[in-house]
Amino acid sequence: MESRRLMPKILFMGTSEFAVPSLAILIRNGYPIVGVVTQPDRPRGRGKMVQPSPVTIFAERNNLSVIQPEHVRDKEFLDVFRNLSPDVVVVAAFGQILPREIIGTPPMGCVNVHPSLLPKYRGAAPINWTLIHGEEKTGVTIILMNEGMDSGDILLQEETLIGPEETFGELHDRLSKMGAELLLKTIGMIVEGAIKRIHQDLSAATYARRLNKEDGRIRWDNNVADIINLIRGLSPSPCAYTFLEGNKLKIFTVRGEEVSITEPAGKIGRETEKGLHVAAKNGYIYLYDVQLENRKRMSVHDFLRGYRIAPGATFE
Repeated sequence: MESRRLMPKILFMGTSEFAVPSLAILIRNGYPIVGVVTQPDRPRGRGKMVQPSPVTIFAERNNLSVIQPEHVRDKEFLDVFRNLSPDVVVVAAFGQILPREIIGTPPMGCVNVHPSLLPKYRGAAPINWTLIHGEEKTGVTIILMNEGMDSGDILLQEETLIGPEETFGELHDRLSKMGAELLLKTIGMIVEGAIKRIHQDLSAATYARRLNKEDGRIRWDNNVADIINLIRGLSPSPCAYTFLEGNKLKIFTVRGEEVSITEPAGKIGRETEKGLHVAAKNGYIYLYDVQLENRKRMSVHDFLRGYRIAPGATFE
């Protein structure tokens, strides 16, 4: 009975790459994983080939039992859940809303690793919107889940400053590792009975909705800072974009300069050491790293060696 108290049986629920470090740290520290629940294999990548999730791949490499329900509310999965009888459920970037039975049954609760300083940026895309809105700090929050959207009591929280040029991909990877470390600390404190629950301030809650394709389209009549934040917040995926002579051009890396200008927004200027400069509302955006549809990602200097932009051209 003592070993059960010290090493609770964990059911892990996660899908994306963000969840992998959390699962890995539990395995490294000897926690018994009774099962790994993840989304079914789906079309992924440019070729839209059916592929397993990153969590599926990692779990199978570690000889863990993988369960891939289409819907966790289905009777078949709930029967499996009851038979597994976990002491605690750990959720990280899973992708489905959990029913009351899963949230309320485990004796030690159902905890979630969320990459924001809750109650800010609840929802599906907190890292993206944190960067798009130009926040200077963010963090990771471990909550005891309830039936609301990321509204459960805070168990532990850790903040970090955001680098001035940090992209979504870089911040995502950093927060996933932070989240894993904080999860491990949280589980330990739950076992010891040392955790304290803090209610979220509902008046301070904001929502980070799922991104759609139109969110990535660059409006060149916006301020330099807003355009840079959009590009950082979507790089390297799903990526901000514009249109050049009817062709979609993804933009990964830029720099900006706020100066008084007279050119119309979106007008393409000359190539410089900083990159290809484009007029915005209050200055210039210098494109450095781009990808034209059906071509490879490359520096803008390499791109311009093979693509001639007409003088006076403007991004649509």
